Amino acid sequence: MTWPGRYTDTGVFVCFEGGEGSGKSTQSRLLSDALAAEGYAVRLTFEPGDTAVGKEVRRIVLSPETGDLDDRTEALLYAADKAEHVETVVLPALARGEVVVTDRYVDSALAYQGVGRGLDKLDQRGTSALEHVARWATGDLRPHLTVVLDLEPEAGLGRFDERDRIEGESLPFHQRVRQAFLDLAAEDPAHYLVLDARADVDTIAAAIRERVAPLLAQAVRSGQSPS
Repeated sequence: MTWPGRYTDTGVFVCFEGGEGSGKSTQSRLLSDALAAEGYAVRLTFEPGDTAVGKEVRRIVLSPETGDLDDRTEALLYAADKAEHVETVVLPALARGEVVVTDRYVDSALAYQGVGRGLDKLDQRGTSALEHVARWATGDLRPHLTVVLDLEPEAGLGRFDERDRIEGESLPFHQRVRQAFLDLAAEDPAHYLVLDARADVDTIAAAIRERVAPLLAQAVRSGQSPS
């Protein structure tokens, strides 16, 4: 099934995706700081957990104390977090003309729960139920740009002394997730930027900033109102 997507014409929506330990949080913060220094209104956010509801979802899905969850239960909890996040954080900021930078979004569900957990199976109509739920939960809102920081799972997981429920999954699981991100990017190169996460932090940041620059025409400076 083809999902045409919805892109806002106010604000700029940038998403960071990738496996564990790939530097998403670092690069999202660097981009946000750089744009704020240039005077843009920026909203740095993340999934799951950047709402009151999301904090509870994050506790459930990531805490090792939760133990086993049915795969569909896990996917639906993540979808609930996304619905609340988009409605209360992302869309209001975009309506104000801000640059929204999020650490994880729909692609994480498609990669981790879809491919990693095996919930991406198509029905007779060629529809993935998981993708339908994820797109429905977010109103099919798409990032103007998704940055995929690509890193071998062996390297990324080695950066953690302790692991949460997802980080503690098997190496084959994380390998499937990595390939899923690359496959998603290959399907829509106009809206993706894939970078080697092993590169120098400043080199990665510069490449991201260069790709984001043409999108900023529809973003506002701090204190301005969207036209």
